[in-house]
Amino acid sequence: MRQMKLYDNHNHSQFSFDGIKASVETSARAAAAAGLAGLCFTDHCDFFVPAMKAEHEHLVPEQFDIIAQQNEIERVRGLVSGTEIFKGIEIGLEKRCRDSIRNLLAGNSFDAVIASVHYLDDTDPFWGGYYQGKDWKTAYGHYLETLFEEMTWLGDFDIMGHFDYVARYAHYPECSIFYRDFPDIFDSILKYLAENGKALEINTKTYQEYNGRTPVLDRDILLRFRELGGEAVSLGSDSHNPERVGDKFCMYADFLKSCGFRHTAHFSCRRLILEEI
Repeated sequence: MRQMKLYDNHNHSQFSFDGIKASVETSARAAAAAGLAGLCFTDHCDFFVPAMKAEHEHLVPEQFDIIAQQNEIERVRGLVSGTEIFKGIEIGLEKRCRDSIRNLLAGNSFDAVIASVHYLDDTDPFWGGYYQGKDWKTAYGHYLETLFEEMTWLGDFDIMGHFDYVARYAHYPECSIFYRDFPDIFDSILKYLAENGKALEINTKTYQEYNGRTPVLDRDILLRFRELGGEAVSLGSDSHNPERVGDKFCMYADFLKSCGFRHTAHFSCRRLILEEI
């Protein structure tokens, strides 16, 4: 039987502010041991950090040393065989930082660029401030609208990162984001991705238990993406430690197949590659 070639396209290392439990080498060795065909290191770059996060974590804007990260990836490529290792970045979208984002991407080379929203309205969902004064539908809908606005402005990305990030840390009983609740904005997002050859991400970190709540991935989102012509779906563990590299990938690859998809997506030198499931 042919073995699926699975790629983990979203990983953090010692070069991310929150990757202190991971390293390029340990995560690459974990990927090889797990039989992954490849993994990409997409360390955090956010040019803006809200005051509430800085207060909790004593952080300045979260940028990493791209040259050092890429040199380390080159070193580890010589140590780990059987698993391809790619150079990436997770760029944090923020309207006030558009010039900085553009300049950084223009001045560096990557295999894959993930476009994500971590902070909005001068708040940090992880620390809870974003949800204050909002009901669940307002909070989730505004996040999706912000993600759409910023990713379409940027255009220069490969993977739309964790569209349901905002549901991870919310306190609402409604802990998942469903297509039926936001059909118009999802249609805009999914149509843009499909028409421009961008990948929708299944971020397996979201589907864990958070404070007694476990978000789920809505099948209807994937079915609608396929209906609109989308075919590129990226699997990402969003690992911050080697134990989570490739987490639940076989399960979600089977889930993708059950939705009618024939491939998973990964990127090399910003070029989309589709691997048969």
